[in-house]
Amino acid sequence: MKTTILGYPRIGARRELKFATENYWAGTIDAAELETTAARLRREVWTELRDAGLNTIPSNTFSLYDQVLDTTVMVDAIPARYRGLDGLDRYFAMARGTEEVPPLEMTKWFDTNYHYIVPELTLDTRFRLTGGSTAKPIAEYLEARKLGIETRPVLVGPLTYLLLAKAAPGSPDGFVPLDLLDSLVETYAELLERLAGAGAQWVQFDEPVLARDLGAREFDALRRAYRRLGGLASRPKLLLATYFGSVAAEALTEIAATDVESVALDLVAGPGNLETLASIGGMPRKTVIAGMVDGRNVWRSDPARVRSAYAILLGLADTVELSSSCSLLHVPVDLGTETALDPTVRERLAFARQKVAELVRLAADLRATNPQVTTLSVAAADADVRARLDALGDARRSAREIRFAAQQAKLGLPGLATTTIGSFPQTAEIRTARADLRSGRIDEPAYVQAMRAEIARVIRLQEDLGLDVLVHGEPERNDMVQYFAEQLDGYAATESGWVQSYGSRCVRPPILYGDITRPHAMTVAWATYAQSLTDKPVKGMLTGPTTMLAWSFVRDDQPLAETARQVALALRDEITDLEAAGIGIIQVDEPALRELLPLRKDDQEAYLTWAVGAFRLATSGAADATQIHTHMCYSEFGEILSPIADLDADVTSIEAARSHMELLPYLQAAGYTNGIGPGVYDIHSPRVPTSEEIAANLRNALHAVPAGRLWVNPDCGLKTRAYPETVAALTNMVTAAQTVRLSL
Repeated sequence: MKTTILGYPRIGARRELKFATENYWAGTIDAAELETTAARLRREVWTELRDAGLNTIPSNTFSLYDQVLDTTVMVDAIPARYRGLDGLDRYFAMARGTEEVPPLEMTKWFDTNYHYIVPELTLDTRFRLTGGSTAKPIAEYLEARKLGIETRPVLVGPLTYLLLAKAAPGSPDGFVPLDLLDSLVETYAELLERLAGAGAQWVQFDEPVLARDLGAREFDALRRAYRRLGGLASRPKLLLATYFGSVAAEALTEIAATDVESVALDLVAGPGNLETLASIGGMPRKTVIAGMVDGRNVWRSDPARVRSAYAILLGLADTVELSSSCSLLHVPVDLGTETALDPTVRERLAFARQKVAELVRLAADLRATNPQVTTLSVAAADADVRARLDALGDARRSAREIRFAAQQAKLGLPGLATTTIGSFPQTAEIRTARADLRSGRIDEPAYVQAMRAEIARVIRLQEDLGLDVLVHGEPERNDMVQYFAEQLDGYAATESGWVQSYGSRCVRPPILYGDITRPHAMTVAWATYAQSLTDKPVKGMLTGPTTMLAWSFVRDDQPLAETARQVALALRDEITDLEAAGIGIIQVDEPALRELLPLRKDDQEAYLTWAVGAFRLATSGAADATQIHTHMCYSEFGEILSPIADLDADVTSIEAARSHMELLPYLQAAGYTNGIGPGVYDIHSPRVPTSEEIAANLRNALHAVPAGRLWVNPDCGLKTRAYPETVAALTNMVTAAQTVRLSL
């Protein structure tokens, strides 16, 4: 019984990569110092995994920004607009943009909160292996071998890379990136031959796309790609890793027919993989890597479930090895630092470091005659919460026309109303005040005074800029989910449970371990103070129930639908309190609605039913004159256009800048008739757009949305930006809106 993992966090236990990367961007360190930090982090991970007792260790899982972007650079699929740059300048320009060129599109990695940089391919794209024998996977393999550690290089598989890529604007009709399969496979073939020459014994191809619904063309591509790669005369052994769900029988059949030596199956997110594997007669000549330790959640594994699945697998494969269900990239690094957690919660948890130890221990138990038996505690139920939910009926508001008339009478907003998504830059002074409160250097009244001063500054700034609907800027919020989790019973917060979201951006997902209750109002004091400073409407800002689940580590002992309704009930009470305090616009953000969508269509209807129902439960108690907004960002929303309309928010703001407003006509075709705020500029890039560019985006949007329903806003919150670029961009945004208004 051997053990492995499919990947490991790369940010460092203390987020060393984040700080080094941001220092490089700021010009306070050079490329050599950044690489020194990166090399140290790689070395620490490899030695830690070796010392923990893992039998095989992955490499090439490290990235300065994103593994898909790394692949794009490795195979030289670099769009022409970046060709004038070199090295890290080009790499980070593709991820973040510059003043001269916008970045590549960014979206969610399957149904996770990790974001990848979308490849942009053309019919003329010609793949080649950049660097030859010094290509990144080879260099990192040799780097580990110098330490005496044999590793298994990990590559984004050719199907996943091409099926996640997009055709560049202006590509001929009918072109899809999968048309480039043969060229990409030949590039991978060269890489495999070079890795074999360097001494690599195994290579891992990540193909999570196989957990999606695929058609005949994709199955044919799978067959062609891995028969070609498996048939190479000189190559390492191949592990084809699937994860995030169940794999279709057709895909497993195709894999079984190739010379690939091993296949990894996710038995946490895809328990049906066992039945499917049995239905095709197993894989008697291959090794099955059984993903039984959850790589996406923080709960300890159930040894009884592991033993049961292992017993079944023994009859279906030549060899069975134990692994994480997917890369451990999606969980925090080390539980050992979380000394403040409630012991009854802590004993149920395992972060990346503990999951590795758990794998080794589970493997030992499977070999033992009398395995160790572990009993895990379960969460207590709150009878009052469950009784209130049982008593609630259908969650619906009045018809849109009635609401629209009431809101116009109350708010009197112009067409092309301008606003922002919610957060303003989190300055060093704000972060210092929060840290001082935690450490006891200042007391609660002093902290409140500091936050009120920042809110007053943000309100004055927005009035000076000429925005129509204001926000309080959220200076008191560390994170849009954690802030609420810290005020809800049933949630626990960590001190250093950081997880990479994109690039240098890390989040600290809270842990939802029990039934949810709201002991007190969470946002009313801040919102009412902000509203007292201005005659313009100020939005109350909440995070929606589905996003509260998606960006947390959620209990796995009851259905997600039930947990979502508990969170929605707490938000419903908060909306009632905001409304009673005089807040006329309330935004309930659901950026993760698309993110949690199951990868298989057969599972999607049930999910969308409870996700839409939870949003309506949270918002349906609002009066007709109260305008409900929602916000969504950085996901492919094409598959959930009707559910977005079914949310029945009065206004939906949505990321659209990087995707060139491509969603709007489809949203209209799906029957969406409420207000829409397509993001008119990309806040994840430091580049400041001109007013002419924003005006062009607005005119483009007006082809699909009439001015009376079109809102003008950035595509996401401004928390990560600096004030100079924020003020410049918002100034240009308001100017563009005024210019287009005058032209109507």
